[in-house]
Order: sequence, then C-alpha cells, then structure tokens
Amino acid sequence: MTGELDRRFGLEGFRDYLALEAGHSPHTVDNYLRDLRRLARHVDGLGATGPGAITRPMLRAFVFALKDLGLSPATIRRHVSSIHTYFGFLLGEGAVTDDPSDRLEVPRRGRALPSVLSVKEMEALLAAVPLEDPMAWRDRAVLELGYGGGLRVSELCDLRLEDLALSDGIIRVVGKGNKQRQVPIGRKSLASISVYLNSLRPSLDRGQSQGCLILSTRGRRLSRVGAWGIVKKAAGRAGIKKRVSPHVLRHSFATHLLEGGADLRAVQELLGHADLSTTQIYTHVDREYLSAVHRRYHPRG
Repeated sequence: MTGELDRRFGLEGFRDYLALEAGHSPHTVDNYLRDLRRLARHVDGLGATGPGAITRPMLRAFVFALKDLGLSPATIRRHVSSIHTYFGFLLGEGAVTDDPSDRLEVPRRGRALPSVLSVKEMEALLAAVPLEDPMAWRDRAVLELGYGGGLRVSELCDLRLEDLALSDGIIRVVGKGNKQRQVPIGRKSLASISVYLNSLRPSLDRGQSQGCLILSTRGRRLSRVGAWGIVKKAAGRAGIKKRVSPHVLRHSFATHLLEGGADLRAVQELLGHADLSTTQIYTHVDREYLSAVHRRYHPRG
C-alpha cells in the first residue's frame, strides 16, 4: 500500500528532490516522507487519487486531525512545513497548477529569519566561476539572475528568450499564481547574460530548448537541481562555509536592497510577494544593520 501511495502522490520524486537538491540528511528526508505518507493516507480516505485532487478543506481537516491525535504544536508545524515544501516541489515540476497549502494555518511561533550572505560574500561567490570553465557564462548568468534579479529558482529556470528586454534592462518574470512582473537588471548582470546569450547558448541549443533561456549541457531547460548545483559549486569555490542555495541569493537580494535604503513596498514588487507581510521578514534580517546606523547617526544613539 505504501509503495502504491508513494507512486500516486509523487513521493519518490519528492524524496530525490529532498536528498539531492535540498541536501537534507537521511533523517530529515525520512521525517518529511513520514509526514506526507500520513497526509496521503488521510486524503486517500477522502477520495483524492493524487496530489492534484488535494483541496484546501482536505488539508485543513488533516491539521485538525493531527490536533485531535494530541500531537504537539512543534510536530504539527513540521507536518505543515513538509506539506508546503511538497507542494512547492510539485509546482516546480508542473505536477500541479495550484498550491492548496498556501493559506494553511499552523500553531504560531516566532518566525525564523532567512539566511543571507554579506555583500562581500556575494562578491566572492559571483567571482568564483573561472572563465576557463566551458559553462562559465551560463553559470554566471544563473548567479546574476538569482542575486541581481531576486528570482525564485523556478522563475529562473522558466525564463524564456521572449521574456528578455535587455535593451531596456528589463526581464518579464512569471511568478506564483501565474502572476507576471517586470524585474530590472543591472549593468553587471546584463553583461553576463548577454555574453552567455551570444557566446555559449547557441552551441547548447540543439532544438530541444523550447525557447528557455538557461540550458543544461544537454541543451534542455535547466532543472532546479541543476541550478542548485551551480550555486553550491560556486559557494565551495568561494570558500563560503554557510549553506548556500538559490533561495539564499534571493534573500540576499532583498536584504541588501533594504540595507541600501530601498522602500519596503518596492522590494515587495521586485520579489513578487502578494502580501507585504511576507516581505516584512526582511526588516528583521536588517535589524542589526539599522541599529548600527541609529547608534552612529542619531543624537540619542
């Protein structure tokens, strides 16, 4: 029964994603799968034959069922976190078109701060791709889009040639909920993207690119696992000890904008956040910096 549920609900592919792309330990992977198998058994009993048939009411009923079992708030939070990660994976793979977990409520606790790199660390990361590497300009384009544009990894991998307006310094990004936004790209990022477009991408495209901008060595759309590998490799070359992922580049993009004085609503628009409260977490990341500015410049500091 477990094997059949794993197949129907895509848990085998999700397990590979957790281990290979997200880099979780075997213990963590086992916890995620245990939580999601419990969910699969629950929704299977409600008539769901696969992830696309899972509804918001089903997920709310599942959380209530966990509470009825007497599970601790921490354990329920872990289940909900597993569900969010699961549907994020399914959306990225195109297995579902909607995320029914987007408003799933959990027992409250203090919100964790996202990991970020310093400006110095980001500069080291961007400089860590050696030009003699055959895929150097592709890899630099990935890093520049992640940090210079603040793109989600799925948005980066889904970029198409028709989304580029390089003469205007703009790219069109299709984000969550199929919402489009215009993202400005700076000169340094534009340079890397342009060199990749003109010097490397033509040799990679063997007729299977489907118009995607960033290609794998096989000439197909770069996968999220591939993007994660590019970032991890560059971080290792740069000597960065922190765990670095494409999402850390996005976090760093937002934090550095706020440190530079950007308006919170402008950052919300650039990130493609539907709700300002999602963006406000970066004000907490920036708190130490703001405190230092206050101490230095305010008469009462």
